[in-house]
Amino acid sequence: MIGSLKCECHIYDAHSLKDKRSVVKKVTQRLKNNYNVAVAETDHLDLWQRFEISVATVSKDKQMIEKELQKIIKFIDRFDEFELTSYEIELL
Repeated sequence: MIGSLKCECHIYDAHSLKDKRSVVKKVTQRLKNNYNVAVAETDHLDLWQRFEISVATVSKDKQMIEKELQKIIKFIDRFDEFELTSYEIELL
């Protein structure tokens, strides 16, 4: 079973793409280091105050995937540099 999470976020203090990239890089690296997931920036690549990251994980247990993705949502929501505005979970 595959679980995917799509998170849309807003960065209030970004004034350039360079500012945005440093925030996105920080988030994606911490997710990769703390969880066994694949992470990528997937939308709003040229906007400097918005970004979307997608997270994917694989397991044979549906409940384990859902639990892991909920932990990741809480982890992302704790960052002070940006606000998590919406997310979508999909299980395949």
